[in-house]
Amino acid sequence: MTGTMSPSTLFVRETVLEEQRPPIRMSGPLLWMRENLFSSLLNSALTVIFVAGVLWVLPGLIRFTLLIPVWTADSAKDCSAELLNRPVGACWGFVNAHFGYLFYGQYPETLRWRVNMFYALEALGIFWILWPKAPFKSAGLAFFFLVFPVLGFVLLSGMESIGLSTVQTHYWGGFLVTIVISTVGIVASLPIGVLLALGRRSGMPIARLVSVIMIEFVRGVPLITVLFMANVMFPLFVPEGWRPDSLLRVLVGVGFFSAAYMAEAVRGGLQAIPRGQYEAAQALGLGYWQMMIKIILPQALKIVIPNIVNNFIGLFKDTTLVAIVGIFDFLRTIQASLSDPNWRSSEMPLAAYIFAALIYFIFCYGMASYSLAMERRLQTGNRH
Repeated sequence: MTGTMSPSTLFVRETVLEEQRPPIRMSGPLLWMRENLFSSLLNSALTVIFVAGVLWVLPGLIRFTLLIPVWTADSAKDCSAELLNRPVGACWGFVNAHFGYLFYGQYPETLRWRVNMFYALEALGIFWILWPKAPFKSAGLAFFFLVFPVLGFVLLSGMESIGLSTVQTHYWGGFLVTIVISTVGIVASLPIGVLLALGRRSGMPIARLVSVIMIEFVRGVPLITVLFMANVMFPLFVPEGWRPDSLLRVLVGVGFFSAAYMAEAVRGGLQAIPRGQYEAAQALGLGYWQMMIKIILPQALKIVIPNIVNNFIGLFKDTTLVAIVGIFDFLRTIQASLSDPNWRSSEMPLAAYIFAALIYFIFCYGMASYSLAMERRLQTGNRH
């Protein structure tokens, strides 16, 4: 072998090049925009129209809500452009003046600390069971589903034996009622819906028949009909002393209505589980409930997370329908506040409903965002 290099080895590099960044068109924001916003002529046109619409609406909205609003006011006159000699945007003074009524209803002002404690306990329970790294998950579930309902009922309703004066439910209103109805509906709909879904797929004719009747009857009528039946018709069939509280009747009606829709969502997840999963669980000697709790339901519920959260969001927004049967929810208290003679103005409803939309959006968007995060966390093994 000679000491001279052959022509084939003249261009072999002896040092390793440093890692180079990829071309700008192969990564980064430009690639994302090209693939998602300008991937075709139609997508490009829609992107341009959307951006133009945002640029047309957003400056005026920001100016109306943040730059030229009235933050404090005692009446609609304080939000008048003629009185202030300047352009006037949203009258947030209306929200400040009615803040207590919007979030507590007619709950006694000196006892509103009990409502605040209720809010704090619910936030603690939700944070405990939803935060992935929270310790003592079993204790958190027990607190939210067993301890918190009792504590919440005692705090809001009162108990003379422990020094808490009684507050009748007709004094409850505003955001408190919205939270109570949506929480009870969400907490009750999932377990009842799971039982109805299992009953509909059961081999026992009676259980299957009862589940089918319950699901199809409730899904066949609108929520307004269920609320009227619970709050107007039901008291006609029971003795005077046996009539439950009006809010309790609404809670039961909303719970069963949402459970029927939840049952169909869960049933779709159960049908998506391969037959081999059932056979494998039975081969291990697991009983029916052990198989469902340990093997089948965890997989089925993971599949239908989007549908479950969609039902939760729909239920949270549907709480506004309880105003039809005389329950003052959050939106109904806003409407009642707008009828105050001191706040009657053509511009006042716009600020009030923007505030209501913001509150509903925050809670619905929070549920949707957590759903997406949970899907990404639980479906890592299914990614392609």
